[in-house]
Amino acid sequence: MTRLPFTKMHGLGNNYIYVDRVTYTEPLPPYSELAKKVSNQNTGIGSDGLILILPSEVADVKMRIFNSDGSEAKNCGNGLRCVAKYAFEHGLVKEEHFSIETISGKVEAKVFPTDGGVDKVTIDMGEPILERERIPMTGGKPVETVIQETHIIEGQAYQITGVSMGNPHGIFLVENIHNIPINEIGPKLADGHDLFPEGTNVGFVEVLSDSELHYRVWERGSGITQACGTGACAAVVASILEGRLRKDELITVHLAGGDLQIEWDNASNHVWMTGAAVTICDGIFFL
Repeated sequence: MTRLPFTKMHGLGNNYIYVDRVTYTEPLPPYSELAKKVSNQNTGIGSDGLILILPSEVADVKMRIFNSDGSEAKNCGNGLRCVAKYAFEHGLVKEEHFSIETISGKVEAKVFPTDGGVDKVTIDMGEPILERERIPMTGGKPVETVIQETHIIEGQAYQITGVSMGNPHGIFLVENIHNIPINEIGPKLADGHDLFPEGTNVGFVEVLSDSELHYRVWERGSGITQACGTGACAAVVASILEGRLRKDELITVHLAGGDLQIEWDNASNHVWMTGAAVTICDGIFFL
């Protein structure tokens, strides 16, 4: 029987099982199978998925993310903050500013240490990807930006703005987020819809003011989650593209699990995300 040491962490309620593959190098089952095992609420630990922290040849550490259904994700903002917290607190990195490799590319992280560890992390999420073919989305011109494009879903017309933050997001700007049937719309677009050939995260945005918005999400591979960091970034970008918010403003995004601060910087064109990262527990999982 294999004893697998793990740490369970969450960013605004978006919780994953973290396995440190820098220090723990014993053989493991395929990560997609392991993700399904540890994520199971009844026979595993219970989580939104599995995140591996690994050595990197191009950054200080590397992150790989597997959803609870075993599919591999390209990026995860909440996961990045937790990886940054873990890496600093466990001595995998020594500096407060360091880099993390993901499938989508390398990002920069900055931790804010306190006497009790790291509670807050800022991540440079890079430039948003707006070209239709790179999100990817079908239809229209490959290099065009998809802003408030009308599509009929479940007999209702919705306007979708497409953004990738290393993973695809279909963003709906709505008047009242509490009236939206997320359970119905989310699964229709997240996997298997012709509009998004690689699937998508489905986000709903209600702009409250020049500096804050509500955001709810159906995540590809996980369903409704408490928070989605890349989705919060995509929500701000989409709201700016739609003329509801402005660049170079710090925007508070209210998610079910708490708040994130997002800024789309005009000078660098990068999106910056700041938020909490919390350790729930450490343990041993028996395989």
